[in-house]
Amino acid sequence: MTTRTERLDGLPFTRKHRRLLFGSGIGWALDAMDVGLISFVMAALAVHWSLTPTELSWIGSIGFVGMALGAAFGGLLADKIGRRQVFAATLLVYGLATGAAALSTGVAMLIVLRFIVGLGLGAELPVASTLVSEFAPRRIRGRVVVILEGFWAVGWIMAALIGYFVVPVGDDGWRWALAVGLVPAAYALVVRFGLPESVRYLESRGRVDEAERIVRDYEASAGIEAPGAAAGAAAPATAQPDAGDAPPATAQPDAEAASAPASEAGESIWSPRLRRRTAALWIVWFGINFSYYGAFIWLPSLLVSQGFDLVRSFGYTLIITLAQLPGYAVAAWLIEVWGRRVTLAVFLVGSAVAAGLFGLADSPATIIAAGMALSFFNLGAWGALYAIGPELYPTATRGSGTGAAAAFGRIASIIAPLLVPILLDLGDTVMVFGVFAAAFVVAALAAFSLPERKGVALEDT
Repeated sequence: MTTRTERLDGLPFTRKHRRLLFGSGIGWALDAMDVGLISFVMAALAVHWSLTPTELSWIGSIGFVGMALGAAFGGLLADKIGRRQVFAATLLVYGLATGAAALSTGVAMLIVLRFIVGLGLGAELPVASTLVSEFAPRRIRGRVVVILEGFWAVGWIMAALIGYFVVPVGDDGWRWALAVGLVPAAYALVVRFGLPESVRYLESRGRVDEAERIVRDYEASAGIEAPGAAAGAAAPATAQPDAGDAPPATAQPDAEAASAPASEAGESIWSPRLRRRTAALWIVWFGINFSYYGAFIWLPSLLVSQGFDLVRSFGYTLIITLAQLPGYAVAAWLIEVWGRRVTLAVFLVGSAVAAGLFGLADSPATIIAAGMALSFFNLGAWGALYAIGPELYPTATRGSGTGAAAAFGRIASIIAPLLVPILLDLGDTVMVFGVFAAAFVVAALAAFSLPERKGVALEDT
């Protein structure tokens, strides 16, 4: 007999998988669009509201305060009430708050609403990646999660297009840009009623009939006949894994399979078995958040401060952002060739080199070239990070483990935008991006200490 999770792991990539990936990916892209828009709004408000660098840095950072809290509580809620429920709720929260932010009458109102936006944004990302990783076939699980992360580039490009075509149209252009952020609120309905709940979560809650029904739907999508016995029965002999999969392990009886997650429930992410990987994961999350958000939230404003007008600086940012897509594509391929750990570390080292070069860039050509390299390597690293995170923890703590790491990383995303004006006062962009490069190096060193999970079943975590 095979367990439900083994049956899922052995399936080929089907129409059902594609629908889950695309449905989750749209939510991911909308999240990225919202985060990206604030960088263009900051640049516009610096001109239209004559804001100081300190005020701008708080507008940029406050959302990450909310994201830190959202990531921690979102992961805990996902382990308590389900991945899909939390995913839909987060879309609703940040979509409504972003639309309301378009009506802001001053800095204080905008800051409060951006904090609420951050709560929803922070909770969504670790929950969505956990949901997708728990359905993806084992032999391509890392690649599927990196493709999910690739939707971030789509969302950021959408933000850059809105920034380029909408924000500069007038004094209220930034308001129309934020109004687009209402779209995620409507999309929450699609997530709630169109995507399945995690089979592993359902089993951990004793909802085996629902879990069995979902697994059979996925098997039917693959052209595999459903088991004829009661829920939990073995898959038929024809349901063999794809070529390249490991042979299925000896099955557990349903009672044993259902009890396994329960036995894991008491294991802390800081238990002797998990604490080393947790510490390393937290360091990677901190370093990549610090450098990514410090650089990209301030990028349009830094270009304006160097003498480029809004339209030109937004145009450069759009070109730089386009390099995120090939970064994800290469990482998605390498993660199943090199493995998670090496891919993550190499892309972090590439990010460090690109950040150093960007700090030294002094012409439009070198700014664009170094910026595109930074986009390529940085976003490839993000993809690998989201792939490896859910693989480090057992089912009962997978949501909270990935959420806690994301929450710790958000502390860095809070600090970095606040630190940029201080670093500029102490030096110039060379110092700013030199600090970012150093953070990438530290993250790369931590990545090498993570366990390699390529081809390992989630239950063997």
